Amino acid sequence: MDPEEEYPEHFFTFWNNESTDRSHYDNQCVSKVYDFDVNVYSVDPEKTYTMLQDAIDHLKEHGFIISGDGYDVASDEKTHTGRGVNALFMKY
Repeated sequence: MDPEEEYPEHFFTFWNNESTDRSHYDNQCVSKVYDFDVNVYSVDPEKTYTMLQDAIDHLKEHGFIISGDGYDVASDEKTHTGRGVNALFMKY
């Protein structure tokens, strides 16, 4: 974002923390684990929770592994609250 630009009222960020080999056969990697953080920020604290839950449901429908209901994440702006979740994806 441009430093002069205001944050949107609601938005997501995501980070690929790492991707690691999960299993091997005959000295070759046959599966990987992709580890992501998915964060949502909003000016409406209630919407922060509902948007994250909708994202959790959507990610699970598409094969991601999600543990729990999320956690608080810091926001750079006093106007926004943040929630996040760790999402794992297995590639075979």
